[in-house]
Amino acid sequence: MSDAGTITLGDLEVDRLGFGAMRITGPGVWGPPARSPDAPDGAIALLRRAVELGVNFIDTADSYGPNVSEELIAAALAPYDGVVVATKAGLTRSGPGRWSPDGRPEYLRAALDGSLRRLRLEQIDLYQFHRPDPAVPFAESLGFFIEARAAGKIRHIGLSNVTVAQLEQALEMTEIVSVQNRYSALDRDSQLVLDACTQRRIAFIPWFPLAAGEAAAATGVLEQIAAAHAATSSQIALAWLLAASPVMLPIPGTSQLAHLEENVAAAQIVLDPGELEALNSAGSAARRDR
Repeated sequence: MSDAGTITLGDLEVDRLGFGAMRITGPGVWGPPARSPDAPDGAIALLRRAVELGVNFIDTADSYGPNVSEELIAAALAPYDGVVVATKAGLTRSGPGRWSPDGRPEYLRAALDGSLRRLRLEQIDLYQFHRPDPAVPFAESLGFFIEARAAGKIRHIGLSNVTVAQLEQALEMTEIVSVQNRYSALDRDSQLVLDACTQRRIAFIPWFPLAAGEAAAATGVLEQIAAAHAATSSQIALAWLLAASPVMLPIPGTSQLAHLEENVAAAQIVLDPGELEALNSAGSAARRDR
């Protein structure tokens, strides 16, 4: 267990600092990663090192690559001894940086079967609806996830990029164990969603978590606190997230071993109340200036 403690996803317990596997793909989250002559198996080595460091929650999506991230995770970690793998469906790709929602049950069904095959699994631990599709009723899309869980293909259901109203609608239909929204000290547009998750003890997985560095850098607060802890600004940004709520489950991603080890070490940093208040104030000022 890391110094950040653990959190439960239904009946699964994981450490509160996971690994996001989006960046192990190519530029624009498209295609395979660049292969270095010095490290031809860089992504596979990175994933294995994450587990060696104690990370036991890996988050990915079929749209990362597409398919590439899931394939690399399987190559590196299958059969996943003690590791919880979460993936997502609901976004399609047409090129680097291009994302389009697709919440049709027939599409989601094919996506799930593809993820099971690529990940070499009979059941996915946590399957997340990547983004609601404005062209498809939310309940219709979620209905597929409920059916897939009843069929034994997924263990738990998570949501991503949702509002409080959508979370509440989903909870009226079924158990939801996690929500993954964009969140950092700079971007707290999902604060109400985080508050709802905290109240209900639902894991909140922030994506783009290190934007917190942008929030406080302009005032120097982040650098000052980092210096006091002999840490980096990114480590302090992660420590701030872990302190923000007991249901927070950050998944910082990277393609570099040094950054991976730096991120994992952030779980050991404890910020005092004054430092947390300074970061909160700096983040609020940055949001007003956006």
